[in-house]
Amino acid sequence: MTINLTYAAIMFAAVATGVVLSRWTQRPLDLTRGQRIGIALGAFCGAMIGAKLPFVLADWDGLVSGRAWFESGKTIVFGLVGGYFGVEVAKWSMAVRVKTGDSFAVPVAAAVGVGRLACFVGRCCFGVPTALPWAVDFGDGLRRHPTQLYEFAFHVTAACGLAWLQRRNRLRGQLIKLYIIVYLAFRFLTEFIRPEPVLWIGLTGYQLASAALVPVFAALWVQDSRRSAASNASHCL
Repeated sequence: MTINLTYAAIMFAAVATGVVLSRWTQRPLDLTRGQRIGIALGAFCGAMIGAKLPFVLADWDGLVSGRAWFESGKTIVFGLVGGYFGVEVAKWSMAVRVKTGDSFAVPVAAAVGVGRLACFVGRCCFGVPTALPWAVDFGDGLRRHPTQLYEFAFHVTAACGLAWLQRRNRLRGQLIKLYIIVYLAFRFLTEFIRPEPVLWIGLTGYQLASAALVPVFAALWVQDSRRSAASNASHCL
């Protein structure tokens, strides 16, 4: 019970971190209140659906009955991707053309980092057994990689790096895609020390998904860059 309460408290702190940082780091956007709410709902719904989708699709009976949507099991990989596309769908439905990704990058990275501490105290998402001195016994008698702490360090470092880029106006309009691409690469590598089932050619499902999604976000980056260049060129005519 204590761990559950601690888990909930840390997850609340993760949400609070995202909210506070969004107020500190977001630049003014030319959006109405309704558009802001719509984009926020798109991000939330997309992230929730994405985070649950792999588990729901793997449980056909639970999918048909609807039970699978309410059981435990979520993945940050598809949560981030789902949140990104949830925002894009919301913007498309409201005909919003303003670039919003940079405003989400730092708050999301920091919130995810704090949320990984909840996984650590909840004894989930751990790694494979190891003899390294910082290994942790999560209750099964084996000392394992504390992959939750590795993720915490990654996301907090990413938040700091993204904030640095944002303050210096570097890679403007691409920060959320940069964050997702780098995280997918990080997750691909750390899957080698996670006890996930191998699906194909020696890779786990998350590795296969990461390998497939990196080119998608790279293509979106290139597409945005070309549109931005074309827009700037037209303004100069």
